[in-house]
Amino acid sequence: MLIPRIVSCVCAAGVSLLGAQALCAQKYPAKPIRMITAEAGGGNDFGARLIAQGLTGSMGTQVIVDNRSSGMIPGTLLAKAPADGYTLLYYGKAFWIGPLFQDDAPYNPLKDFSPITLVGKAPTILVVHPSVAATTVKELITLAKAKPGTLNYASDSTGSPNHLAGELFKAMAGVNIVRIPYKGSGAAMNNLIGGEVQMSFGTAASVTPHVKSGRLRALGITSLQPSAVYPGLPTVASTLPGYEAGSIYAVFAPPKMPATLVTRLNSEIVRLLNTTEAKEKFFNTGVEVVASSPAELESTVKSDINTTVKMIKDARIRGQ
Repeated sequence: MLIPRIVSCVCAAGVSLLGAQALCAQKYPAKPIRMITAEAGGGNDFGARLIAQGLTGSMGTQVIVDNRSSGMIPGTLLAKAPADGYTLLYYGKAFWIGPLFQDDAPYNPLKDFSPITLVGKAPTILVVHPSVAATTVKELITLAKAKPGTLNYASDSTGSPNHLAGELFKAMAGVNIVRIPYKGSGAAMNNLIGGEVQMSFGTAASVTPHVKSGRLRALGITSLQPSAVYPGLPTVASTLPGYEAGSIYAVFAPPKMPATLVTRLNSEIVRLLNTTEAKEKFFNTGVEVVASSPAELESTVKSDINTTVKMIKDARIRGQ
């Protein structure tokens, strides 16, 4: 028929006719959606796959997880993608904090994205190798002060939660511990277990099995208050008042995404996150689901950037 043909042509050409836009919007999604995230096996990958699986069922199209190396690559790909609803990013706060450590960052975290939803927050756990003669945060600080420059802490990419947690710990405790950077959290954890580094800040999911097996020792959690993700573990803040660190996970789209697509994606993902099943699965990895509006995510990003910029300046943190 002639009318369907005309509508199809109008949609393809992007003509700004209200009726045609409505019909085009009804067709979304008409092809698979790509969800970019970090390398396979980490917290970013888990969250991306959980959401991708749920969206595949609710949106009637396949959502494919696209694993990339950590650092600037995922955000760079997102910033350059078309704002058509077929490219998303699931990532932690390193997405918007990483560029703060580069003078020539490939994207601007305040401009080159469209916020979809805040997914959840996860405190990290301060752990040490059993060979370290400290069973509390206070004892660790005493040891570090007695032997400056001899303790190492493992972290992944610059600006990652465990990097910032380590540098903040150094600054607030007044100790000289040395950062050993790794390309990914898996390598960092393996070397910590092997005793090549002495301490690190990891997610509850990544460190708990090793703590239970005796290969690591947990000293404190980085939330301001004790957390249900690791019951009974004292906070680092109980020794260093005001100390707080951790991960924030969220979903983003390319810059200048049409409001109709932002609203649709936010609605679908928030509905998924608020299910009992999703909350339990995230909680089992140490993530407490938040689920927010796009505006709340944008506000969170801006606030976190402002706080981190001050921390970087005060603690004299430098990228490596």
